[in-house]
Amino acid sequence: MGPESIVIMKDISKSFPGVKALSHVNFTLRKGEIHGLMGENGAGKSTLIKVLTGVYELDTGEIHMQGKENPVIIHSPKEAQENGISTVYQEVNLCPNLTVAENLFLGREPKRAGLIHWKTINQKAELLLNKLGIMVSPLKLLKDCSIAIQQMVAIARAMDMKCRVLILDEPTSSLDEEEVMRLFQLMNHLKEEGTGIIFVTHFLEQVYTVCDRITVLRNGELVGEYEIKQLPRVQLVAKMMGKDFDELADIKGEQAEYKREETPIIEAEQLVHEGSIKPFDLSVHKGEVIGLTGLLGSGRSELVRTVYGADKADGGKLKVNGKAVNINSPLDAMKLGMGYLPEDRKGEGILKDLSLRENIIIALQAKRGMLKPMSRKEMEEAADKYMDILQIKAANRETPIKNLSGGNQQKVILGRWLLTNPEYLILDEPTRGIDIGTKTEIQKLVLKLAEEGKAVTFISSEIEEMLRTCSRMIVMRDGRKVGELSGSELSQETIMKTIAGGEKADEI
Repeated sequence: MGPESIVIMKDISKSFPGVKALSHVNFTLRKGEIHGLMGENGAGKSTLIKVLTGVYELDTGEIHMQGKENPVIIHSPKEAQENGISTVYQEVNLCPNLTVAENLFLGREPKRAGLIHWKTINQKAELLLNKLGIMVSPLKLLKDCSIAIQQMVAIARAMDMKCRVLILDEPTSSLDEEEVMRLFQLMNHLKEEGTGIIFVTHFLEQVYTVCDRITVLRNGELVGEYEIKQLPRVQLVAKMMGKDFDELADIKGEQAEYKREETPIIEAEQLVHEGSIKPFDLSVHKGEVIGLTGLLGSGRSELVRTVYGADKADGGKLKVNGKAVNINSPLDAMKLGMGYLPEDRKGEGILKDLSLRENIIIALQAKRGMLKPMSRKEMEEAADKYMDILQIKAANRETPIKNLSGGNQQKVILGRWLLTNPEYLILDEPTRGIDIGTKTEIQKLVLKLAEEGKAVTFISSEIEEMLRTCSRMIVMRDGRKVGELSGSELSQETIMKTIAGGEKADEI
């Protein structure tokens, strides 16, 4: 192997029952480069990473590593670490019941006389956190940290393991702009030291900010490997999609103006959740897509969780179709015609050990009650219907949902709520960590639901996505509403100024 190459994967194939996940894929990572691994969900990116890190055993092919005469066979993530490969996955995979320090050095604890030396662990953790600019106490329990801090702790752990190969699988999904730039600085520092970095993301801007080369996969096959400077963005999208893709510019098109009904479907007055939501008014009408925007920690997710009953309100009033209601649990909300796709797909969305069919029908069954069980035929028809409508890629309806790609898992959860025929649908980061094509499908579906008269609240970290889908946007900061924009006010510049100043642009 060449002196610059740290990893060479040759002719890699991997199959699961009914699915060819990888077919004769080649991949090369050089010393001191940041290499973007791109493709739609289901393209094979995660499978290739899991083959390299020993989570999956390859069917055919070879893995060569710098300094090894013969191909290496990696049987486990532990063996991958021993070969200098560290991974940070899309969804944080640490121990929430342990402290930050314990998570940083889990399995690598310094010992004296055979016993773990806690003082050394905490001191080393503090030094590492300070070096990386992560503002958190090493003694704090991980479960008490924000998702962003948990992600940074996972990255810090990987970086401290003196790895030659660092794999970052959607590491920026839960980070704000400042944290993303801090991560990029660290990545460039590691690059200068000779570390090879595999960077998986669906943010094209990030790829073109930090990557040197790109490998594109589609349907488990290698499309090609490209120098970043030689691949314009529009060509990258075309290669990922396998066709020209011109629909991202404006999927709204010319939508018919709807007549706002006098009575909102959802109306919150002075809704409060201690510690996260200050007295808040919200109204959502039939046929509207209302966006909630703001920086990380602004209270977007906390607000919709309170409306839905996932978190109990500490004050305020809530009306559904003009009638005062008390929502004490998500089941209450479901029975009132609400559906909720949560931000944490892995923790609160999918039931990983159940099949695709079972995940789709479970909300409707809960709404109907256990005294009215769905027949097997009803379940199968429902699963088949939404597999077809949402183009869910799976071997069959009985495939365990944990075997599906992230984008397809997201579609299953969408199908679950569409099956209940909700009047009001809350979508919290429905396109996070999924590919461009699936994002656009979901955005079009949201607009179609609004045209059919449903009310939708839409949360996304991507302002451009919000502008493509929302008819009205509420800007939040520190648990408060600081602006409400519609019509000609809906522009990226106005939103950013409102977030920054708490006022509409013309008032700044």
